[in-house]
Amino acid sequence: MKLVDEADIRVIAGNGGNGCVSFRREKFIPLGGPDGGDGGNGGSVYLVADENLNTLVDFRHQRLFRAQRGENGMGRQMYGKAGEDVTIRVPVGTVIISIDTQEIIGDLTEHGQSLLVAQGGEGGRGNIHFKSSTNRAPRQATPGSVGDDRELRLELKLLADVGLLGFPNAGKSTFIRAVSAATPRVADYPFTTLYPNLGVVRVEQDRSFVLADIPGLIEGAADGAGLGVQFLKHVQRNRLLLHVVDMAPMCDDEDDAIAHIVAEVRTIEQEMARFDAELLERPRWLLLNKGDLLDADVRESRAQAVLSALQWKAPWFLISALSHEGTWIVAQKVMAFFDAQKAAQSLEIEESRPWSPLD
Repeated sequence: MKLVDEADIRVIAGNGGNGCVSFRREKFIPLGGPDGGDGGNGGSVYLVADENLNTLVDFRHQRLFRAQRGENGMGRQMYGKAGEDVTIRVPVGTVIISIDTQEIIGDLTEHGQSLLVAQGGEGGRGNIHFKSSTNRAPRQATPGSVGDDRELRLELKLLADVGLLGFPNAGKSTFIRAVSAATPRVADYPFTTLYPNLGVVRVEQDRSFVLADIPGLIEGAADGAGLGVQFLKHVQRNRLLLHVVDMAPMCDDEDDAIAHIVAEVRTIEQEMARFDAELLERPRWLLLNKGDLLDADVRESRAQAVLSALQWKAPWFLISALSHEGTWIVAQKVMAFFDAQKAAQSLEIEESRPWSPLD
């Protein structure tokens, strides 16, 4: 399955123009000497981050990008015109990888940031450069050099503050619908969400954060099972992870239900550790979803049993994304978490500043 957050493209820089072999020919000047100009440089290919883009879907339709060739040199010491550069706009957060070497060429994380991915060829030298005291009429010139030709893989890691983790059908898309204006597709079958969705959660004026609805993970995701590592990549830049769990699985008795919920949480943790051990150190809150399907007493007792079995120490919330129960409290707590984080960073910067008598 090819997803819109990953695309392969080919970029070809322009070749340099050839140098010219020419001699000055004017009336009354029988031995004018060489006057061949240099060829123009070939155009280069650049990638530029654009905050107005959020997917790589356009690269499904256009995969080849070719810059203009430099013009050849001409007589009368006229140099060839340089080829025009090609600028390719990509979303902020795009990682560029060379397919041939698997080397990461660059990472565009800010709006307007540019990256040279294919260098244009250098123009050839005309015969004007080869004259000497012993060679007054050189008949040699150099051709332009060949521009770079590269196969690139573009990967978009969503730049979201919060990422939603969980098994398929845990209620992640319903939660992002409840707290933001995003409208991901919701249905009662696994892998309804095939592409990551972004939603802006506005707690109040000028106080908001970006929430990423990441497609569901299953056991073996780190090895590519299900939708695989293509979505584990997206959580690497999230500052906070919300782990959504279905509280009402189809089980015969209470003990089986609790064991099922605990097993799902542990499975996600194992896949995160296998992909990148640092992900487990990221702040992660537990959202026990679909509580509206249970009676109040069963809901509370099951929640406490799950927390006890997991030995959960981080914040947790009992919610129902479908009925919006408890969802706005989660949004407010997340915003408060980021405000506290920002205040702590500001204080740390202030304390690290050297003392000055002018302060």
